[in-house]
Amino acid sequence: MSSAASDKKKTEVGSYFISNYPPYSQWKREQLPAVQDALHHAPKEDTPLGLYLHIPFCRKRCKFCYFKVFTDVKAAEVQRYVDALCNEISMVSKLPVMGDRPFRFVYFGGGTPSFLSPKQLTKLADRLRQHITWDGAEEVTFECEPGTLSETKVKTLREELGVTRLSLGIENFSDKILEDNGRAHLSKQVFNAWEWISAAQFPNVNIDLISGMVGETWDNWKENVRRTLELSPESVTIYQMELPFNTVYSKDILGNKVESPVADWETKRGWVDYAFSEFISAGYSVSSAYTVVKDPSKVNFSYRDNLWQGADLLATGIASFGHASGVHYQNLPELEQYLSTVESGELPLGRGFVPTDHQRLVREMILLLKRGHLEAGYFRDKFGVEIVEHWQPQWNTYIDDGLVTIDGDTIRLTRDGLLRADALLPAFFEPEHQGVRYT
Repeated sequence: MSSAASDKKKTEVGSYFISNYPPYSQWKREQLPAVQDALHHAPKEDTPLGLYLHIPFCRKRCKFCYFKVFTDVKAAEVQRYVDALCNEISMVSKLPVMGDRPFRFVYFGGGTPSFLSPKQLTKLADRLRQHITWDGAEEVTFECEPGTLSETKVKTLREELGVTRLSLGIENFSDKILEDNGRAHLSKQVFNAWEWISAAQFPNVNIDLISGMVGETWDNWKENVRRTLELSPESVTIYQMELPFNTVYSKDILGNKVESPVADWETKRGWVDYAFSEFISAGYSVSSAYTVVKDPSKVNFSYRDNLWQGADLLATGIASFGHASGVHYQNLPELEQYLSTVESGELPLGRGFVPTDHQRLVREMILLLKRGHLEAGYFRDKFGVEIVEHWQPQWNTYIDDGLVTIDGDTIRLTRDGLLRADALLPAFFEPEHQGVRYT
């Protein structure tokens, strides 16, 4: 039985969004010598290079959040972290793995990067540019929470940091649903921010929505889609709410033995299906299992596409994940340990994993399948493997279930397959990684 056919209707604790392979739970501190070796040797010059910067602060912790974030922090604590981040990037900039490569993509993630003030952002940019430059990057992404924005801050992002893709975490337009799920912003702040964002003329503004927030209804979901179309962003990303182990909701379900308050998978998929149809009717194109774009000729996803095809990603900040010369690594996950390690002049490396060639193949295949299609020739040329033949039983099952079509070298997810893409991927994991905890 396929994972898609056997997945449970209820959204249970332990569901997750697949972003890497092998699962993070398999990464170990014992593999750090291999990480150090990768970082201290010259790269393959034709491998694209990216930079990730983690800003772990938020005004509030959302009840569905599973990221490393901190709230109720003092200005001095924020400044200490920003100083450490700059010092870490200074060390990273001197690593042999940098080579002479420019950064092709840069991503400011969180947490809430827009938590920082305009003055802090300008200072951060000035300090970073003492060591690195991203002036020629195809894409500089910056995640924002609407309630943290001001006109000055938006201008700073565009003019001082050179942000080309601003990703606005709206999630929902209902104030009640936002409040019930622990979001810090309300809808009025979205519309205020949108005026400043529109005036700043970012090449790509992305809106994030979440299908399945607690309290969501069909009528409200349709209103979310209508309002998003009114704003007419360059791209829209829609996530289906999951319940990893460390969310407020998950702890309540496990600790108090309450029923899952999150909509079931069938309902969430129905909402995404409706949204895709409405956006397509308005001229958008589906770009992945989560994303629609208004004009594919103007909007690309450099971070996503390069990372999914094995690009190097130098990760900075607490608990961030990187990839260097084929080796996975993660920074230290505890704040004081991260800060003191950087302040002592050492890279804050926490754990790593050296994937085999087959594991690299699996990683690229499952991640690229999230775009909705694969070309077998790409894997034949890069890995010397016929992916249709190698996984013929899995493909046959998905074809029988109406989730996949195969025409020559092209493997394509049907709409049904696209809506449940993450549920399809574990079937391609190696046996020892099926059923293990993901993080």
